[in-house]
Amino acid sequence: MPSTLIDADRLWSRLMALAAIGATPAGGVNRQALSDGEIEAWRLIIGWAGDAGLEPATDTAGNLFLTLAGRDRSLPPLMLGSHVDSQPTGGKFDGAAGVLAALEAVVQLGGNGIVPPRDVTVVAWMNEEGSRFAPGMMGSEAFTGERSLAAIRAVRDAQGISVGEALDRLHAAFPEIALKPLGFPVAAYLEMHIEQGPVLEATGRVIGVVTGIQGKKTFEVTVSGAEGHAGTLDMADRRDAVAAFGRMVTALNAEIGGFDAVIKFTIGRVRVEPNAPSVVPSRVVFSVDLRHPDNAVLDTTGARLTAICQEHVGPCTVEVRPLVSAPSNEFDGRLRAMIARAASDQGHAFMDILSAAGHDARHLAKVCPSAMIFIPCRGGLSHVEHEWAEPAHVAAGAAVLAQVLRELVAVPPGPHDPAA
Repeated sequence: MPSTLIDADRLWSRLMALAAIGATPAGGVNRQALSDGEIEAWRLIIGWAGDAGLEPATDTAGNLFLTLAGRDRSLPPLMLGSHVDSQPTGGKFDGAAGVLAALEAVVQLGGNGIVPPRDVTVVAWMNEEGSRFAPGMMGSEAFTGERSLAAIRAVRDAQGISVGEALDRLHAAFPEIALKPLGFPVAAYLEMHIEQGPVLEATGRVIGVVTGIQGKKTFEVTVSGAEGHAGTLDMADRRDAVAAFGRMVTALNAEIGGFDAVIKFTIGRVRVEPNAPSVVPSRVVFSVDLRHPDNAVLDTTGARLTAICQEHVGPCTVEVRPLVSAPSNEFDGRLRAMIARAASDQGHAFMDILSAAGHDARHLAKVCPSAMIFIPCRGGLSHVEHEWAEPAHVAAGAAVLAQVLRELVAVPPGPHDPAA
């Protein structure tokens, strides 16, 4: 690996320092979106970027930008990054490795005396995870116009705090940094990430050239019944929301979860009301996460979900509210070829791979040439406190990212670049 591309020791040290913010007793990270932990993480990262002469900025959606100035600042920037928010029991690498790999690539670029022809910007997107405020990827969706900022600001967490209130608090913590317009043009976007799956490790590959991201739909389902005394209300007279929920879940898992070997069907959150041991439940609210690489299958099973819930509601009522509908996408072929060539040049085993998880790059791909680099994670595990990526693999992914960045700096932009 060419030493001029990245400083692997510095990258790892910074990754571990960032992991200390929101560290959990079990070795993971709880650094949820727009929290005190994320504000602290911003301060640390902005400090590192400032030491290297990068300019910090944000936007009204709470995305963080760190820019190495180019010769012609009127051109759309090259952008690379990921996110620094985590799940409540998340790991050290999900998102964070991509942001710090991008920072390392850009810092080393400037440190080698290279002045790029256009700005190069490291980005940390707001609320990729969607753990505190659902659904996720709010920052990249606002940036690309997928969702309105007004709708995003209205979302509330479990404590009743709105995204708008949390965003205002974030911006108040950084009054000195510039506010960029929401959704400015971008020449190209790159994102490095742990795979969050087992394929690279199982095949002995170090670099995954991500072909695209499988489609995803999410729903919030509300089952409404009626409260009653557990000791006096006859079974025949009950409008038991949990009983209806149980029938729905059984049918949904059988038909949708068993649709084919590729589909992913998950009920990840359930809330029962009044949640008292001796009261017949009056209300159940549950989430559905549905994924498939074939958009036709995703549409078919998504439509069946509502029908199945209605078929098994019994004496209760049900409302199925769609939250996210993100079709499968493909990443830019030219950028993918550059990633493969960089991996080959550096002697890393690589392969094409479809992303089973969602990423901010999905939304950037709609507005500019975009691509992703995957590195292995131990056991294919992510969104867990024992999530792990080997230092050598983090360095390999960052060096491939850095080489592609160097090539993009040296060659004209692609045909989708607004400045081309």
